[in-house]
Amino acid sequence: METVDFGSPRRGNIMFMVVAAAFAILFLRLYQLQLFYHDELGKQSEENSIRTFVKEPIRGYVYDRNGKLIVDVGPSFTVTVIPAGFEAENLGLLSSFLQTDPQSIQDRITKGRAHSRFSPVKVRRDIDFTALSAIEEHLFMLPGVGYEVESKRYYPTKARASHLLGYCKEITDAQLSKTGEYYRQGDVIGSSGIEASYETFLRGEKGYEYVAVNSKGQMLGSFENGKNDKRPTEGFDLVLSIDADVQAFAESLMANYRGSVVALDPNDGGILAMVSKPDFDPSVFSGVTPAELWNRLNNDPEKPLFNRATMTRYPPGSTFKMLVAAAALQEGIIDENYRIICRGGYRFGNRTYKDLHVHGSTNVVEAIQKSCNTFFYQLILKVGLGNLNRYSRQFGFSQPTGIDIGEETAGLIPSVEYYDLVYGKGKWTQGYLVSLGVGQGEIGASPLQMARYAAVLANGGTLLQPHAVNLVRNKQTNRMNTIEHRSGDVGISPKVMALIREGMRRVVQAPGGTGGMARIPDVVAAGKTGTAENPHGEDHSWFVGFAPFVNPRIAVAVMVENAGFGGTKAAPIGGFVMEKYLFGEIRRRVYIPPAKKDSVVKVTQSITQ
Repeated sequence: METVDFGSPRRGNIMFMVVAAAFAILFLRLYQLQLFYHDELGKQSEENSIRTFVKEPIRGYVYDRNGKLIVDVGPSFTVTVIPAGFEAENLGLLSSFLQTDPQSIQDRITKGRAHSRFSPVKVRRDIDFTALSAIEEHLFMLPGVGYEVESKRYYPTKARASHLLGYCKEITDAQLSKTGEYYRQGDVIGSSGIEASYETFLRGEKGYEYVAVNSKGQMLGSFENGKNDKRPTEGFDLVLSIDADVQAFAESLMANYRGSVVALDPNDGGILAMVSKPDFDPSVFSGVTPAELWNRLNNDPEKPLFNRATMTRYPPGSTFKMLVAAAALQEGIIDENYRIICRGGYRFGNRTYKDLHVHGSTNVVEAIQKSCNTFFYQLILKVGLGNLNRYSRQFGFSQPTGIDIGEETAGLIPSVEYYDLVYGKGKWTQGYLVSLGVGQGEIGASPLQMARYAAVLANGGTLLQPHAVNLVRNKQTNRMNTIEHRSGDVGISPKVMALIREGMRRVVQAPGGTGGMARIPDVVAAGKTGTAENPHGEDHSWFVGFAPFVNPRIAVAVMVENAGFGGTKAAPIGGFVMEKYLFGEIRRRVYIPPAKKDSVVKVTQSITQ
């Protein structure tokens, strides 16, 4: 048998080649990892040794036009879980402290793990002090669990302004897919009103803290002494155009009604007050909103989440008569001397259109003052559908106003094309126009559009973009930035505008005017009432107006659903809102019952109910 010499040169050469080949392979692999996978593997290694903690910024504050704080910020505690460090057997313990369903916590952890195993996931926002204390005491039993301090909205005044201010809530998956890299699961985002429209100003910029950890995930301290950390930047403050006291007062006037009040500054379009009733308490959204409360608000038949000031389309009734008159006067179809004989109605074809009174011989100013339907039934036939549509658009109807809170309807002013589409070309007649002359038929407008219309009549012909925000304050520079807003001319001559305004002055100030209940002590006011027919129930009550008559400072629109005559329901509310803004108080002490002199709210309710 042949013996093998293990120490032979041949054997040594074979072993050398094997070892050399192994080292060559290892070297090539190391070269490959260093050259081609350095960035990817280096990042993974860093993630395993460094934790990134997001520091939420303080959201911006909101002030009214007088510097009163109306949206405040306070601390809120949010529980977080790092998926890589959390032990599944502790899920029950954590859920017991948070008094929430374990599955909801697990679902959030699972979603967070898909994004990053090492980034904290927000599993429960706005926990109370009891829950926070329990978690603090048992952190040694809950690896991977921690908490963050976030900001929460508070509302320190009596003004809700819920549809104007809006609210914040936790970001949805749909929103996450559209908002880029700034947001993460569990973040809070503005969801309606100015909170949503000015989100990028209000939210601020997040900060980041980097912490070194060992192989077991235990934190060892600040990474590189915090030189890479970034402090959060507070959000910008907003200064609104609204007057918080007038807002709260207007809300009290509408407490028992459905409808809206919108008041504007006719000089710049700033919103002085915007009320939509029924409304909601915005503070219910500042923390965690229970599902049952959210469902109740959504399913409430009174629709408290729906903004009646901007999203509705009501027939404006007789408040629309000034526009019909302006079109006729501007086109030279009539002048101030043109008269008709009102016998209490107007017959067109085989139908009689009724009036509330017999007004006799009436010119355009008197027709506005006494709200003579017969005058406008006939006038609209002279104006025509084309002119009506054109002048309506010049006054801002049938199009969005551009308000900076977002959601709004365009309203509707019928056109020839609209009637051809709805009724068929050649199948509609002039009879379809008659009711348009008194703001009925297919005409629809929101209270916001009507308030802008009142502002145009107040300022003599300038169409303004309504807005809630006047200024944005950068806290870092303490610089105030003005927001620019659009304006334009409606194309009505001063002479025509003077006639229209005189009619509105008489509505409130003169005997026989329908708006006498909007009269303000020591101030000449102007306005127009409207009682809009409603096919679904009782008539709607309207009032639009402005004050003072010379150099107006406030224009209002009031719409009270199913409340009947505008002169008895909407007009007093409009008058009180204007009075409150002009004087800061209600001066009509004659209306106050002796036992209730200290209660403006009760006084106004006794008049308007």
